[in-house]
Amino acid sequence: MSPKEAAEGTLGMETPAEGGRTALWASTLAFTICFAVWTIFSIIGLGMKDQLGLSETQFGLLVGTPILTGSLVRVALGVWTEQLGGRRMLALVMLTAALATLLLSWADSYSEMLLAALGVGLAGGAFAVGVAYVPKFFPPGQQGTALGIFGAGNVGAAVTKFLAPVVMVAWGWQAVAQIWAGVLAVAAVVFYLVTRDDPETVARRREGRPAQSAGAQLAALKNIQVWRFALYYFFVFGAFVALALWLPRYLIGVYGLDVKTAGMLAAFYSVPASLFRIYGGRLSDKYGARAVLYWTFGVSALCLFMLSYPPTDYTIHGVRGPISFSTSMGLIPFLVAIFVLGFFMSLGKAAVFKHIPVYYPKQIGAVGGLVGMVGGLGGFILPLVFGVMNDLTGIWTSCFALLFLIVTVSLLWMHFAVRQMEAAALREGRAITGLPELPEMEPIHEPAKPMLDRLRKARAGVLADWRPEDAEFWRTTGRAVAQRNLWISTYCLLLAFAVWMVWSVVVAQLPRLGFAFTTDQLFWLAALPGLSGATFRIFYAFMVPVFGGRLWTAVSTASLLIPAFGIGYAVQDPDTPYLIFLVLALLCGFGGGNFASSMANIGFFFPKAERGNALALNAGLGNLGVSLMQFLVPIVVTFSVFGALGGQAQIADDGARVWAQNAGFIWVPFIMLGTLAAWFGMNDIASAKASFADQAAIFRRTHNWLMCWLYTGTFGSFIGFSAGFPLLARLVFPEVNAMQYVFLGPLVGALSRAGTGWVSDRWGGARVTLWVFVGMILAVGGMLWALSVESFPAFFGSVLALFFLTGVGNASTFQMIGPIMTLETARLAPALSPAEQRVRADREAAAIVGFTSAVAAFGAFFIPKAYGASIDATGGPEAALWGFLVFYLSCAALTWVVYAGPRGLLRAVEGRRAPAPPHPAQAEGSPS
Repeated sequence: MSPKEAAEGTLGMETPAEGGRTALWASTLAFTICFAVWTIFSIIGLGMKDQLGLSETQFGLLVGTPILTGSLVRVALGVWTEQLGGRRMLALVMLTAALATLLLSWADSYSEMLLAALGVGLAGGAFAVGVAYVPKFFPPGQQGTALGIFGAGNVGAAVTKFLAPVVMVAWGWQAVAQIWAGVLAVAAVVFYLVTRDDPETVARRREGRPAQSAGAQLAALKNIQVWRFALYYFFVFGAFVALALWLPRYLIGVYGLDVKTAGMLAAFYSVPASLFRIYGGRLSDKYGARAVLYWTFGVSALCLFMLSYPPTDYTIHGVRGPISFSTSMGLIPFLVAIFVLGFFMSLGKAAVFKHIPVYYPKQIGAVGGLVGMVGGLGGFILPLVFGVMNDLTGIWTSCFALLFLIVTVSLLWMHFAVRQMEAAALREGRAITGLPELPEMEPIHEPAKPMLDRLRKARAGVLADWRPEDAEFWRTTGRAVAQRNLWISTYCLLLAFAVWMVWSVVVAQLPRLGFAFTTDQLFWLAALPGLSGATFRIFYAFMVPVFGGRLWTAVSTASLLIPAFGIGYAVQDPDTPYLIFLVLALLCGFGGGNFASSMANIGFFFPKAERGNALALNAGLGNLGVSLMQFLVPIVVTFSVFGALGGQAQIADDGARVWAQNAGFIWVPFIMLGTLAAWFGMNDIASAKASFADQAAIFRRTHNWLMCWLYTGTFGSFIGFSAGFPLLARLVFPEVNAMQYVFLGPLVGALSRAGTGWVSDRWGGARVTLWVFVGMILAVGGMLWALSVESFPAFFGSVLALFFLTGVGNASTFQMIGPIMTLETARLAPALSPAEQRVRADREAAAIVGFTSAVAAFGAFFIPKAYGASIDATGGPEAALWGFLVFYLSCAALTWVVYAGPRGLLRAVEGRRAPAPPHPAQAEGSPS
């Protein structure tokens, strides 16, 4: 059955269902009002800018914050729409956004405005609800037009441009927020009263069928085709939103217009970029999406090239003297170019979304939500980047130069993808005329084979047969593959830790470079990466079984480029707002999240007999990234690594020349290399696939939470002391240049973790963990004594001892998880076969490894903050250290009572000598 036939069978109709047209027009009107609210900051933000005296970067962040919320929630809203029905979800989203918009009118500080802007952004999530709700009323042959009509609700941006300036001039920006909130609330009630549930939801409720699970809907997102859709939509929609928000500011700055005129003229761009989306859907049906996208990208590139050329003065030294002339684009030519650009971008938006309900009829919400999310993120990121580029370059047209680069890359990528598809068809003797309109959709056009089977054959990275417990398979095939994945994963994890903890060194440099931040603000910057990294880990822990280790490692490694570039630009200007540094510190958490997915992924590759050592190597050498960063960054900031490309040096308070931007830029080439290595060198294991629901069983396991407590004591201490020690040493021992030595602590901790995995295998993880906590108690006592006698050598020696013990404990606590889950699975599920017990124990153990690492990573936030709070309250860090000592006492007691003591769970299986290789039955879950 072809995708089209599947869609028709799902809908079961050839004409619109009853109430379909009403639902379409009511949804379009609702989305128009939502879009008007979503882009409200493009006008009222100007009033806020004048009121608070915001910089260009702050203004860009304020304008883009609602776009961020409206983008990030789209996947979740799309999934919930499939489960709860679009009618309910759209009304609920509108009411929630209306409340947030009303609260915005009472904000009187920049932070309160940003907080309210997050809630206002929910209005943008209405798009994901609509694209999952509307097409279910229409047959496939009419879905393109229906989605085109619904998407024309983008014209709400023009409504705001026309009306908001008038209201703001008359009554202030607060009145705009209040009126828009009231209209949105009324529209929500009217929409709910005049529409009905879609046919699929009605049929499902009538038949008592459960809604498709979130995991089943999200499964489609692992297809690379979906992500290429998202790339195209990043330009055609993300750039549209960005320009809709930015144009009033551009028109005021370049042409000197007042806010009312600028808003009216900006609508000249928004209207065609919205209404002609309907026509784009019709053209895609008639001529094909490929042709429409070629025209979209080609004409957009031409327009943006002209728009990006800045006003320039030329002087030619002629025969009779200098000849001077200037080039610049007047207001009328500018508006014409913008109109043409908006027209063709509207066609492209329709072409991209034309295919989703046809090829993914049962995952419209998830797929449409993801594509819309990436497009919406363009609307958030680009205005912020526009402001930063204005601050850095001082050239107004730099925003169009950036968009020209994006559309050129998109056009070339699409063209070469089409040519590659056609060449493959010719080699196989297939007709080119029968190929799909979008090359990304070619695999779906072979319905004889399931998509997953085709992807497994097309991608050498998927291992359909993986038996690490089979000695012969492991010796001949498995070991080499597992080792390759281990070393690539370790390299990527090392970079992740380096980026995650880079603030621990950067914050210590900021005061000498002219950044007037308080001690508490500096500790916040050191602590926030830990907070966000730990939070990301909670989600990353479950991603590998859903998306596959290869894809997720490549994507998560590539995400490190965002904070690396951001830090490099931010530290070059002492006037960079503190808020920007807070955002970049949070984004460094991408690196912290990688640990959870990396450890969960590597665990699947190795047999139980070697898994502990493999995890120790992956984690220990990955932790080495902290030490590498703390050693390398103080060196690379002392000279120009990248020449003119890296920017100018900053002059420190002691007169030294510092290239602080190298702290971020130095990792960029290595991150790119790691991304390529992960994509082309790693593998997915087919048997490791599992939904979130399968993994969520760990939340019912008591031992999961107990191991979270213990691993917080070991890894939480390692990462927390790594984040806080450089700044603490500078504050407590200012006479010592501690930056020369701080890298030794993480180095010792990382090497001890990588090199002591065998100790736990030999003597038992619980026993080793118990003695580790005893040693950590003594080490903290040594730190307290050293502070009392003001001895840096004694203090530093105690810190090194603590780092060494955390490394040993990191390996030993993880070694405990496998045996614990083997025993627990045999006890909880005795009816399962040994093979089934093994699969279940491995799956839950991998999830616990990831989740415990997520919880423990919060140590990177709490330990630096504990130092800061202790110093503010008492003048020294001693109070924080006493708190750590009490916590380690509780960890030692827990280990003894539950695991290592006479009645401990692992007492019977941990001998005094190296255990013999487990019997196959034991390896599969037998407790005997």
